[in-house]
Amino acid sequence: MTDSPISADLQAAFDAAVAHSKTLTTRPDNQTLLQLYGLYKQGSAGDATGERPGMTDFVARAKWDAWAARKGLPRAEAMQTYIDRINGLPG
Repeated sequence: MTDSPISADLQAAFDAAVAHSKTLTTRPDNQTLLQLYGLYKQGSAGDATGERPGMTDFVARAKWDAWAARKGLPRAEAMQTYIDRINGLPG
């Protein structure tokens, strides 16, 4: 599946949301952070690649699973959803 090109406006809004995510005054809960991570990776890199981390690396495995759960989601849609979620968070 080939994604359509990402518009400059969407890329700029995505980059701004990523920057904003680093300045939030209230840390989101872990589930929200994993959802945001999955959207971020899908929006920036597309479908998950590489091998799933082993059972003993809980954090890396959870992050990879959050990304892999977005498989097939168009990058532009993942970017817009990430933007909407970040903008909806307090702080």
